[in-house]
Amino acid sequence: MQYVKLGSTGLDVSRICLGCMTYGLPDRGVHEWTLDEEASRPLIRQALESGINFFDTANVYSDGTSEEIVGRALRDFAHRDEIVLATKVHGRTRPGPNGGGLSRKAIMSEIDHSLRRLGTDYVDLYQIHRYDPHTPVEETMEALHDLVKAGKVRYIGASSMYAWQFSKAQYIAERHGWTRFVSMQNHYNLLYREEEREMLPLCADQGVGVLPWSPLARGRLARDWGTVTGRSANDDFGSRLYQEGDRTIVEAVTRIAEDRGVPRAQVALAWLLHQDTVAAPIVGAGTPQHVADAVAAVELELSDKEIEEMEQPYAPHPVVGHR
Repeated sequence: MQYVKLGSTGLDVSRICLGCMTYGLPDRGVHEWTLDEEASRPLIRQALESGINFFDTANVYSDGTSEEIVGRALRDFAHRDEIVLATKVHGRTRPGPNGGGLSRKAIMSEIDHSLRRLGTDYVDLYQIHRYDPHTPVEETMEALHDLVKAGKVRYIGASSMYAWQFSKAQYIAERHGWTRFVSMQNHYNLLYREEEREMLPLCADQGVGVLPWSPLARGRLARDWGTVTGRSANDDFGSRLYQEGDRTIVEAVTRIAEDRGVPRAQVALAWLLHQDTVAAPIVGAGTPQHVADAVAAVELELSDKEIEEMEQPYAPHPVVGHR
């Protein structure tokens, strides 16, 4: 495994981050395809044994059970100081007023719930899951800064939003002497490259580490086009992210993978890891092979010709994933 600094910080993270939305009780939350604790623990252990030290979850995944499962596994299999543990806040966790969003009340409440579920005193990276247009940015940034000063959070990060929104939040934090975001977890892969227009240049200029979610485009880059899986059949959000014209890119990935004699997932992840702004893709793993492919992709060197073959068919997409 290779390691890299997260943005301009001194924090070392593995080039692969294990995305833990896959782990959670299937009858809790909206993801019926998740793995329960018994099925999840071997994969988390395999990731650790492969050198992955970076784990990402969220308070809303499987109604909080993802945090519980991940927290117990990491306590059993690793030393806390060796792990970079990330979670998120924003999504609705309960009905009624103040059940979600980025108000001071919500942030202060949700960090304590996440810490309890994770079984830890602090989170290494606390990320806002989306932008909250209903809360003043000043309120959100000050609350996050206070969590850092209280020792409950080491670093803060953000997820999908428009570049102007991210820039505004960073400016407000700097203006007040508050903690700035060190990372951006955004939607970025071979099938969706709209982030290259504004967000990625902004992150490069500001020294912000990029942590792409859905690096395999909900698995579309790792299988034949049109293949239906248990997850894709029930993934309403994922069904809105891509379009029929993306098939050509999947076919290019397939040709290169066949020529290389490696799985398609390795090729698609290797492309992401070749992008200068990318620190660590957030890779979901539901089988041992998924973990193995992610780890192997770190060492896979692509030629300029192969990269061009995969990039050339790309056509502009509508902006999706910011809400």
